[in-house]
Amino acid sequence: MDFLTYFFIVIGLVFWLWGTIQILDKRSVLYKLHSLSVADTLGSILIVFALALKIPSELPLLILAIISLTLWNTMLGYVLAYCSRNQEGKKLNG
Repeated sequence: MDFLTYFFIVIGLVFWLWGTIQILDKRSVLYKLHSLSVADTLGSILIVFALALKIPSELPLLILAIISLTLWNTMLGYVLAYCSRNQEGKKLNG
């Protein structure tokens, strides 16, 4: 069970690293935001899932953490994408 737990933690960290590396790409800000938010959400969920395997007595709390991560990271991405437009509805350069 320890191997599986550490495997999910390492995969979660790989997703975090992959999302962070996407920031250095020369694409639009919205593309960077999307790739970073997806990678961070998946990485965080995998790490919390690994914790659920390690500490099964805390499963309800960790399931709540997974649901919260999914909802809040998605909503924050939409808010940041909406705020990246100027008042006329055009995308900002960057």
